[in-house]
Amino acid sequence: MSKEIRHLTTKIELRSANEVEEKKDFIEGYALKFEKWSERLGGWFKEIISRDALNSTDLSNVVALFNHRQDYPLARNTVSDDVGRLELETDAIGLKFRFIPTDTTYANDLKKNIRSGVVNQCSFVFSLDYSKDEPDEWRHNDEEDIYERRINNIERIFDISLVTTPAYNDTEAVIGARSLEKVEQLKQMRTAPIETLKMELELLDLTL
Repeated sequence: MSKEIRHLTTKIELRSANEVEEKKDFIEGYALKFEKWSERLGGWFKEIISRDALNSTDLSNVVALFNHRQDYPLARNTVSDDVGRLELETDAIGLKFRFIPTDTTYANDLKKNIRSGVVNQCSFVFSLDYSKDEPDEWRHNDEEDIYERRINNIERIFDISLVTTPAYNDTEAVIGARSLEKVEQLKQMRTAPIETLKMELELLDLTL
């Protein structure tokens, strides 16, 4: 099972809720959005998440982190108390999250950075199940000379994370080994006729 990471530049909001006469700040935003093309990733591909990609996704144990660091937990969707409980909701836009972070020093510092706009991006870690048919699809866009990936079925989401600096403007992709292998196969298919032609020409030269 290969894990992949995506970063999304989106509006993260810090709001206040009155919890039994106590004012508490909660953080909300979208960890992912459907049917929105990413920018060029690695200079050679872009991707989009299908609207039904979360229909069978395992969301049973998702943790909210800061910068994907396991030692900086903020909330988890298995927590029963209001504080520290990660709420996840799939709507027409994507996967929305909301949580009141635990009362820790780094969480309070994070809220200040969100309020000032220093931290305004989020991310999620997921995996695809390649035992099922076409969890993702690849094609080559000849006009733009770029590979396009459509993610159809996300197997599991491990964490959502508030991040400071992603590697790309909108999205960072760490491609799983199987996906990369699939792209290489596509490249070989596209170049096969040319290579075959070259071999035929070389054999022709040898017979002359």
